Amino acid sequence: MTRRLVVLVAVLVAALALPSLAAGQRIALPNGFQPEGVEAGGGPIVFVGSLADGSIWRGDVRTGTGAVWAPGPGAPALGIARDARRGLLWVAGGDSKQVRVYDLRTRRLLRSYDVPSAGFLNDVALTRRGVYVTDSFVQQLVVLRLGRHGRLPAQATTRPLTGDIHYVAGPPDNPAFNANGIVADHGRLVIDQSETGQLFRVNPRTGSTRELRTFGTDLKGADGMELRGRLVYVVRNSGVVQRLLLDPSLRFAIPFGTRTGDLDFPSTVAYVEGALYVVNARFATPPGPTTPYWLTRLPA
Repeated sequence: MTRRLVVLVAVLVAALALPSLAAGQRIALPNGFQPEGVEAGGGPIVFVGSLADGSIWRGDVRTGTGAVWAPGPGAPALGIARDARRGLLWVAGGDSKQVRVYDLRTRRLLRSYDVPSAGFLNDVALTRRGVYVTDSFVQQLVVLRLGRHGRLPAQATTRPLTGDIHYVAGPPDNPAFNANGIVADHGRLVIDQSETGQLFRVNPRTGSTRELRTFGTDLKGADGMELRGRLVYVVRNSGVVQRLLLDPSLRFAIPFGTRTGDLDFPSTVAYVEGALYVVNARFATPPGPTTPYWLTRLPA
């Protein structure tokens, strides 16, 4: 065996040996909240963002309790990324064309970055050097370069996505969702494309993309992603969480089973204390002040 193949087999064996967790446990969110993004907050804590008004909810998955941690600015909150080292929480703002950043200690909104050229800012990933946000309607990556000691940048910049990825336009009244979920792997980026069901690695410095082989795996409707070691979990809006094993060189991703359960139009997922917590965005259900929403716990 080659060294790389030995490593991949070892990861597979270790993953198969993990104990099975009870699936289907619900963590209730506030009625009418319209959740979209979720992020692990350390220990049993999760943060969930609201499409309705941009509020951030903070909850404990052990007790199932939580409350609004930061009131919304009236603009949506989609993808969320926690920078534990710098004490920051980054939020993608959807069609508000904003990226917001909060202080985790004080809950204060530190800054809102306007991106006038943006279409729909969807998800967020962090590296040691910067913050990267997908734009589902415009073929570009939004970049916020962090200064020394985590100093916030003066403004956001954009970088065209080139190479293998090609955006699908869709009709004007119902544009197609393209780059959506994003994860960072040792300074590199991986994004999914909802409309086509493809995965791409992205060079964060240039925006150049290269498609990952997925061996016929159906990823149509791919939304948020979560990376744990070499396993990436891709949430599909159809109600499936697809697991794939990433090649260390990010040339291919091997399908490695699925997770399903009490899911209603899921949008994304966070890994917390050995389990997956999936957001039920319920996009096919008309939203209202009494509409119930929840997180579903699934085995990882």
